[in-house]
Amino acid sequence: MANSNITLTKTEKDDLNAFFQFQLDKEANYLAAFTAKDPNDKTAYIEKYTKFLTDPTINMQTIKANDEIAGSVAKFMIGDEAGITYWIDKKLWGQGIATTALKHFLKFEQTRPIYGRVAFDNYGSQTVLEKCGFVKIGKDKGFANARQTEIEEYIYKLSDLQSA
Repeated sequence: MANSNITLTKTEKDDLNAFFQFQLDKEANYLAAFTAKDPNDKTAYIEKYTKFLTDPTINMQTIKANDEIAGSVAKFMIGDEAGITYWIDKKLWGQGIATTALKHFLKFEQTRPIYGRVAFDNYGSQTVLEKCGFVKIGKDKGFANARQTEIEEYIYKLSDLQSA
C-alpha cells in the first residue's frame, strides 16, 4: 500500500463501532481465534473496550489508511508481561497496513520485551510479527472461542527497542 498514508491516533470511543464491525467477519474472527464468546454482542464489546480506553496499562491506537479507520493496534499487560494485539479490516488485508502500523507503533511503545500470540494457521499475522522483528520462541495451547476448540498458538517475542 505504497500510496497510502498510514497513521495512528489514540483510540476514541467512536472508533469502537468500526472495530466491532471488523470483528464480525467470520474469516477474520476464525483466524484471530482467541476472540469474544459472542462476537455479535455489540453491547458487551463496546463496554469491554470502553474500559480499556482509560486503563493506563493499555496503549490502544486506531490505525488509519488515508484518514479512514483501517484497524487497531494495542499494547496490554497480562500479569507482568506486555502483549501486542492488532486487527485490520479484512477488505484491507495483504496491503502492508498491519506491518506498517505495527512498525510505527513499536517506535513509540517501547515496552520490552513484548509478546505476540497467534493461531498456528494465521500465516498473515505470523508474517507481520516476523517483519517487525518478533522471533518465534514457543508454542502454547488454548481454547479458541471462534473455533470452539483448543488450538495451538505460537508465541513471539520482541526483545530490543528497535523494530525491523
